Amino acid sequence: MSRLVMKFGGTSVADLDRIRRVAALVAAETAAGRRVAVVVSAMAGKTNELVAWTDGAGEAIADLPVSDDEYDTVVASGEQVTAGLLAMTLRNMGVSARSWMGWQIPIITDEAHGRARIDEIPGEALGAALDGGEVAVIAGFQGVTRDGRISTLGRGGSDTTAVAIAAAIKANCCDIYTDVDGVYTTDPRIESKARRLARISYEEMLEMASLGAKVLHTRSVEMAMAHGVPVRVLSSFVEPGQAGEMGTIVCDEEEIVEKRIVSGVAFSRDEAKISLFGLPDHPGVSSEIFGRLADANVNVDMIVQSHAHREGAANMEFTVGKRDSARALEIVRGAKDVIGFDDVAVNDDVAKVSVIGVGMRSHAGVAKTMFGALAEKGVNIQVISTSEIKISVLIDSAYTELAVRALHAAYGLDQL
Repeated sequence: MSRLVMKFGGTSVADLDRIRRVAALVAAETAAGRRVAVVVSAMAGKTNELVAWTDGAGEAIADLPVSDDEYDTVVASGEQVTAGLLAMTLRNMGVSARSWMGWQIPIITDEAHGRARIDEIPGEALGAALDGGEVAVIAGFQGVTRDGRISTLGRGGSDTTAVAIAAAIKANCCDIYTDVDGVYTTDPRIESKARRLARISYEEMLEMASLGAKVLHTRSVEMAMAHGVPVRVLSSFVEPGQAGEMGTIVCDEEEIVEKRIVSGVAFSRDEAKISLFGLPDHPGVSSEIFGRLADANVNVDMIVQSHAHREGAANMEFTVGKRDSARALEIVRGAKDVIGFDDVAVNDDVAKVSVIGVGMRSHAGVAKTMFGALAEKGVNIQVISTSEIKISVLIDSAYTELAVRALHAAYGLDQL
């Protein structure tokens, strides 16, 4: 008998009526003969409320020092409430169900509280419960360290929980229910001609998730690809028992018969560009800069270096997340006496726009099409970065929507 993991995010379990609707979707799958594990997030807005409490928003704790392990204890409670409510609802419908916390399964993680990574999930107890006909309702986002402390996986971690559970119990599929009905060629709020993709490869989805698409959490896609777990993205507003062929399946590239040259256009406004002028042009300079940023956990994305007008000097530009820009600027300025550059500037009025597709591996002219489409609309490119299946450009943020629509049309994505 097939095993299925179903994951529901915060908007899908936002109130009791929506929890009842989720229960109806789960009951329909059990009625069809599937063994079901359900992973749930906290009700919409609840995690933000809990985080605010730990930040000292309440007078009673305002003077207490930050404690990462106790932070996890607090913020993990939102998923516990949802899991209990859904299990109760299923029982009231006559479906055998029980809730499972991360420590009960157990989902064993490292000790990086607030951003823990899963080390292993012994799936025997959970598998036995499923085979006994019981629906397992699992609190997402949480695990347990080897010394027995509650840990959390970072924001969006319930997606990762769901994929990890699917891998542990060898589920046939992991269905991620959300407020959209699949993965689109771009954001439909910007381009009304965006089309839902029936299938997309793990690599394409990983690039899209890391480049600004909000459908799936990056770590969940990494885990699905590593363990070969088929993931389906579909709407939580589908009627019970009608999921059928709906949504988008994220799978191995070899399972996609007709590979598109470009599958989607992604964008991110959470970018800041840092420019360094008059860097000494000799070995070790880049290592000094990016080593300091790495030590401060500042993630660097696009990097370009060029010769300066002065002999023996170079200019460098790189991007970081907008929230990290002030810290990155401080770190770079702190290295000025060691490195000896002339000046540094930051610009957070930029956006990154990317085209993604596994077909790029075997087709020429993708970059030509991209640069031509942007030039025709008068969009100036500040920085370019590439990988085997993506091209990203940094542009003025004012041109983001124009660039997305132009590229979507240039690659014929509105014709799928």
